[in-house]
Amino acid sequence: MRDPYSVLGVSKTASEREIKSAFRKLAKQYHPDQNKNDPKAQEKFSEVNQAYEIVGDKEKRGKFDRGEIDAEGKERFQGFGGGHPFGGGGGAGNPFGNQTGGPFGGGAAEDILNEIFGNMGGGGRGRGRGSGNPFGAGAGAGQDPFGGAQQRARPQKGQDAEAKLSVTLEDLVSDEKRRVHLPTGKTLDMRVPKGVKDGQTIRMKGQGFETINGPAGDALVTIEILPHRLFQVEDQNIRLELPLTLYEAVLGAKIRVPTLEGKVEVRIPAGMSSGKSLRLKGKGLPDRDGNRGDLLVTAKIVLPEGSDPGLRNLMEDWQDTRPYRPRGPEFG
Repeated sequence: MRDPYSVLGVSKTASEREIKSAFRKLAKQYHPDQNKNDPKAQEKFSEVNQAYEIVGDKEKRGKFDRGEIDAEGKERFQGFGGGHPFGGGGGAGNPFGNQTGGPFGGGAAEDILNEIFGNMGGGGRGRGRGSGNPFGAGAGAGQDPFGGAQQRARPQKGQDAEAKLSVTLEDLVSDEKRRVHLPTGKTLDMRVPKGVKDGQTIRMKGQGFETINGPAGDALVTIEILPHRLFQVEDQNIRLELPLTLYEAVLGAKIRVPTLEGKVEVRIPAGMSSGKSLRLKGKGLPDRDGNRGDLLVTAKIVLPEGSDPGLRNLMEDWQDTRPYRPRGPEFG
């Protein structure tokens, strides 16, 4: 490990207050909860904690300054007169014999971490229960979050990888897979689940960031359903506005209309008013069980552009001989 003063960015003459302040700042900066997509933050965070375990403790700092222990807290070999590298009971050569319990096994660093992160996510997401260990996985006193400990630590799961997948309405009814690019560098082909909603996150086990001593994290893929230029989504149903000429609405017609899976022919009944809808069963979106909603085709009568004397004369005659009220009393 590097010189602990350099790791914390302080001078060897720094006061206890300056050292504590530097540690607090770096612990917040590199805490894994704040750097979910940066696997190197965990390594940096461990280094900062280990540095503070040395220079944040008055007794250990004195030993380090006098050259009695190294940057990892191991006592330096002083010859066989006062101990040897394999002395037990916390003696020389034991990297954790200084009773610190490793870089996270208690002491000043743990107190500060509990103070900073103690209220995050109900006691700190990802930390060991009751230990104040910011890396969790059951690591407590005498354990190193990277597996090099007096006691055997439980395997550490890798970080989750977050990604976004943009899909069309056509994708929601198709069985074809879509390609997802993850921040890990992996590329996956995934099938869009039936009944998925906009903004929903799909978890893909073991496809996240890998770790040395445990299983890989998961991939968290958030679905974004893109707006469609023709269809409006209404739960499992979709709505299509169908422009009609005046004569198609009056006389009726057969018209090819688009669906999510190609065009189909629809019969428009005579006398179709604007706003009225035809229902095409099973042409909407699927639910979780694969049951499809409907396609609602809503008529919109479009008059010809420009002036048409014949149409105008017909409408004037209708106004005199065939008047009718399209609006209710609330408009009168």
